[in-house]
Amino acid sequence: MSETRAPLPLSVLELSTVGTGQTTVEALAATTQVAQLADRLGYTRIWVAEHHNMPAVASTNPPVLIAHLAAATGRIRVGSGGVMLPNHAPLVVAEQFALLEALHPGRIDLGIGRAPGTDQQTALALRRDPRLLSAEEFPQHLLDLLGLFGDDRVEGGLAERFSATPAAESAPTVVLLGSSGYSAQLAGQLGLPFTFAHHFGSPNTAAAVDLYRESFQPSAVLDRPYTIVTASTLVATDDDEARRLALPGRLMRLSIRTNRLRPVPSLAEAEVDPERHAAEAMPSNAIIGGPERAVAELRQLAADTGADELMVTASTHGVTERLRSLELLAAAWGLSAEPPAS
Repeated sequence: MSETRAPLPLSVLELSTVGTGQTTVEALAATTQVAQLADRLGYTRIWVAEHHNMPAVASTNPPVLIAHLAAATGRIRVGSGGVMLPNHAPLVVAEQFALLEALHPGRIDLGIGRAPGTDQQTALALRRDPRLLSAEEFPQHLLDLLGLFGDDRVEGGLAERFSATPAAESAPTVVLLGSSGYSAQLAGQLGLPFTFAHHFGSPNTAAAVDLYRESFQPSAVLDRPYTIVTASTLVATDDDEARRLALPGRLMRLSIRTNRLRPVPSLAEAEVDPERHAAEAMPSNAIIGGPERAVAELRQLAADTGADELMVTASTHGVTERLRSLELLAAAWGLSAEPPAS
């Protein structure tokens, strides 16, 4: 019998968006629904982001949310997309994720970012010392994390004096995140998986993943490069409906780029918003359409970047649109939570 090749893995990045008229409770309940559906449909992993002091994002503390989502699901990997390491002491992050891994062995990802992911005042409130706000110490802090998780390549550092957990059986998977060549090269040199934030709108995706592969050195973690590429993706029954449902998310992106933060508007609000046309005219690499178009564009993105895995994210006012998008995409992509028949 000929072997049927499984489709490229698909995963989900969930922002826990808060819309007008919604509460944090509702936003986090929606994220739980998204995680449970992704688990049932066969998505590989679900990651939650770290954002602070933003009216449209309820995901402020990835470890807390990861603990909840991992307990509410049974199969899917759960992780951070990402933990912004300049905001935190490495030992604290190591303890948090070692504990998560002990609670849910083999299901925890630690996606690490180099940027603070917030404004300087908020970053200062998190770290309390202005000297700690620079990303210059990022490589050493990353090495400290790896050492605390038992990476034998790391000599010295925090692991000489501290332990992330007293008797670990396994460690979370550490993935380096980035939107530039710096993180791509560092991930390659350390032999770590690399995720490129294509959904930010950067035109440099292919160059960054090429640099990652060129820099890659095999490690105990990976013997070959592994690249995840994120894509802003919203799928509906047809192209016109998808474009209509994407309007609140477009307005949210405009508010971020112009630093006029706001909750995600409802569809009715978005359709009469005075900045609607500016939002629609803003350059975007988002994949928006019916299942056939979305699958074709995602496959092209995978071909252009050589991605080993794609991670989709969508910003909408209602959870119903996000759930339906994941359902339509999973069916069109050929995902299955069940192992293939022999």
